[in-house]
Amino acid sequence: MKLGIPRERHEGERRVAATPETVKQLAGLGLDVLIEARAGAAAGYADHDYADAGARIVQDLDPGELNVLVHVRPVLPSTAAALKRGAVTVGMASPSSELATVQALVEAGVTAFALELVPRISRAQSMDALSSQALVAGYRCVLEAAIRLPRFFPLYMTAAGTVPPARVLVLGAGVAGLQAIGTAKRLGARVSANDIRPASADEVASMGGTFIKLDLETAEASGGYARELSADRGALQRELLAPHVAMADVLITTAAVPGRRAPLLVSRQMVQGMRPGSVVVDLAAESGGNVEGAVPGEDILVPTADGQGHVTLVGLKDAPSAMAQDASRLYAKNVANLLALMVRDGTVAPDFDDDVIAGACLTHDGAVRHLPTAEALAALVPALPDHAPRVQGDRVQNEGGI
Repeated sequence: MKLGIPRERHEGERRVAATPETVKQLAGLGLDVLIEARAGAAAGYADHDYADAGARIVQDLDPGELNVLVHVRPVLPSTAAALKRGAVTVGMASPSSELATVQALVEAGVTAFALELVPRISRAQSMDALSSQALVAGYRCVLEAAIRLPRFFPLYMTAAGTVPPARVLVLGAGVAGLQAIGTAKRLGARVSANDIRPASADEVASMGGTFIKLDLETAEASGGYARELSADRGALQRELLAPHVAMADVLITTAAVPGRRAPLLVSRQMVQGMRPGSVVVDLAAESGGNVEGAVPGEDILVPTADGQGHVTLVGLKDAPSAMAQDASRLYAKNVANLLALMVRDGTVAPDFDDDVIAGACLTHDGAVRHLPTAEALAALVPALPDHAPRVQGDRVQNEGGI
């Protein structure tokens, strides 16, 4: 079976879905690995290293020739339509925002596995790309803040006087938030954090941070993810956080709700209440932003309330791609480990009785297997009997087009 690794064409994307190490793993499973020329160049992986690992280098990858396509960014609808029926894709799919691609995958009869859907169970940890990429992003966002902050992170005691440590506040204590806490602590900052999940307090403490407890309802959904607060509780959360934000030299926000717009945690007024020279890094800027006014990929100078200076608001974009080599190393291993579950004697044959494989499957045999995506897709289809998708349990069988 032919497995293809394309050169990512999304603007700013430098990662690649396979490394020479994982090519060896995939070739060892009996797959014929094809990689597009210079697919790994931006991440520091040369074509000759892939060739030495057992891959064939092709100038242009033809999706129609492939049995398996592995990717980083969601495939385009045109690429999905070009795949042969029964082909398999593995990669990030962003199904809630890429419904046109989901529809194209359904119509093409492609079996698509979305790494965002990998169940959060112990057996699947080695395939959890959300966690591996969040780790990279959490590390990177602290470095971005440190570069912009006009003072030191650590305590310095010198003959010329004592420099106090910077105060860093992290909102959201998932994988990215915990990595941000640990990185800021290693740089010598005084770190505090908040999360609406009560179980996060021990995790924050284990990374060396101080947990800020607010008088709010708990908000933990299945799988350990946070769920969004109601509007009135969200307003109360911002009110309770305001004094902590005002005391911080650096604010890092990492809160996300899977499949939903990022929750608003920090208002513009809260940012203006910070000291001049402070830095805010919004890691959720690409999914709507935790901070009012954050723009993905831009630094915005927000005037402080006292008129004495400004706060730098950083809308972080493509954070894992900024550290493409190690981000690719981790991501490629997630992809290869998931594929290893499906390959038997050189053939990709998914066993849908396996909870990991079934949970990660987005489309199969002309159907959407992920219920929330199926419902979102159904809402876009004209309400006509000949076009409406038929929902059956956790599947939707497509009987028409958008």
